[in-house]
Amino acid sequence: MAAADPDTEVQAEFPPLVRQYKSGRVERFFNPAPLPAGTDPAMGVVSKDVVVDPATGLWARLFLPPGSHGKKQQLPVVVYYHGGAYVIGSAADPWTHTYLNALVAKAGVLAVALEYRLAPEHPLPASYEDSWEGLKWVATHAAAAAAAAAAVGGGPVEPWLTEHGDFSRVFLAGASAGGTIAHYVAVRAGEQQGQGDILGMRVIGLLIVHPYFSGAADIGDEGTTGKQRKAQADAFWRFLYPGSPGLDDPLSNPFSEAAGGSAARVAAERVLVCVAEKDNLRDRGVWYYESLKASGYPGEVELLESKGEGHIFYCMNPLCDRAREMEERVLSFLRK
Repeated sequence: MAAADPDTEVQAEFPPLVRQYKSGRVERFFNPAPLPAGTDPAMGVVSKDVVVDPATGLWARLFLPPGSHGKKQQLPVVVYYHGGAYVIGSAADPWTHTYLNALVAKAGVLAVALEYRLAPEHPLPASYEDSWEGLKWVATHAAAAAAAAAAVGGGPVEPWLTEHGDFSRVFLAGASAGGTIAHYVAVRAGEQQGQGDILGMRVIGLLIVHPYFSGAADIGDEGTTGKQRKAQADAFWRFLYPGSPGLDDPLSNPFSEAAGGSAARVAAERVLVCVAEKDNLRDRGVWYYESLKASGYPGEVELLESKGEGHIFYCMNPLCDRAREMEERVLSFLRK
């Protein structure tokens, strides 16, 4: 009997996202081809890709609003982390690129979408560490530190950031797994303020959209979905992060005992949490909102629930009424 081919024998499978074979080969689903950077003909937004760290392959896609290119205009900076359950997605995927084109055009901000490494080839916490390194790279462009950016090992200086970034108005944002990452980097920045690591940036707001949090204990409707679903969530987390203690890992559950109350140290003056009524992650998003308010975090925490909608609906149907409602709330949050 012929030996099984490790390149076709499945080791782990998590539909509809990813399959890994015993050879290590990874097959991704629901993962469309990336869109190129350039000038968006509909919005007039200009984008480009820049290398952040050649050693790890970390890069970012920058977006400038119409009329800004070539002018010395100071703009709020939105550092954005894409979703995809840590296994799919990109700063250049159609949903992220199209969403940020519209956001940048309407809000008049400079957006930096960071491209972190994906699991399982790069197990967690690689995506979190890449995202933190990306934020530090952005911070080296703050006016007070731009001249010393190369000296602190933050990567090459990017003219769009030095010429257009207003580092007294910085926002951290992310959707799904990117929302979880945005929380993580906001906490880490808060813990290291005053130690020079964020180089004088002022983080005004944290935007958490349909976040991908979890936990060993059931909350909300999780207890009605059965033990099998919780077991699947735990298996997927361990697939992403071999050696992790499980769903109460602080990277998954920011209010677990192991997290040590770190959530209260979020480096943002206000937080907006967006959830969708029909999203399986809806209860965790509301739990995050309520837990952050009760954590001792001193800033303002807001919640927007989109009735009748599912996960990341605003990317799939950006012209629907609820997507427009959410857009207006996000624009108000950025302009406040």
